Amino acid sequence: MNQDLILYYKERAKEYEKIYAKPERQSDLISSIDILRNLFCEKDILEIACGTGFWTEKIARTAKSIHATDVNEAVIEIARQKNLGNKVRFEVADLYNLDTKQRYEGLFGGFIWSHILLQDLNSFVEIINQTMVKNGFMVFMDNKFVEGSSIPIASTDQFGNTYQLRKLENGTSHSVLKNFPTQDLIFEKLSVIAFDINFINLEYYWIVSCKIK
Repeated sequence: MNQDLILYYKERAKEYEKIYAKPERQSDLISSIDILRNLFCEKDILEIACGTGFWTEKIARTAKSIHATDVNEAVIEIARQKNLGNKVRFEVADLYNLDTKQRYEGLFGGFIWSHILLQDLNSFVEIINQTMVKNGFMVFMDNKFVEGSSIPIASTDQFGNTYQLRKLENGTSHSVLKNFPTQDLIFEKLSVIAFDINFINLEYYWIVSCKIK
């Protein structure tokens, strides 16, 4: 994982969940929570890039168990304070160096796809595939770019990756990788390892679910 991105989320940890307070996104948030709870009902889940556990807490209502991981200790410390009980285990772990000895029947990646370099998507998909059982259920959720609500794109690199300039409450500014993939690109990458790929398009978010081959 990019070290600049890790530093950004470390410094953003205490203000991490304020993004979910945007008034215009409340309807989508309610819908997303219901969708994810239904998708992961009674499943043993690996969550990658769990952040402060905002979505972990929502999904834990119906999931059988969640192993929630993030590379950043600062956000994991906040997540652990939610006291979600024995069914949830938080761990500091890099998604590129996960313990693949255990295979899971469900995987959730919330708002991580957009932080993967386009040229790294193939290896990312192969790595997460190694954590899943055959016919396992995988779900990704991420932002759609919405003019007036999303932070504007500040730059684009030679590979087509897009970056936002984000300012934190501590006064620092960060150039943050934030891609907004097309549905066709997501399908192309996931179809290598998965089938029964289904998209849900909300106003501010997209959700894709699939089964592992």
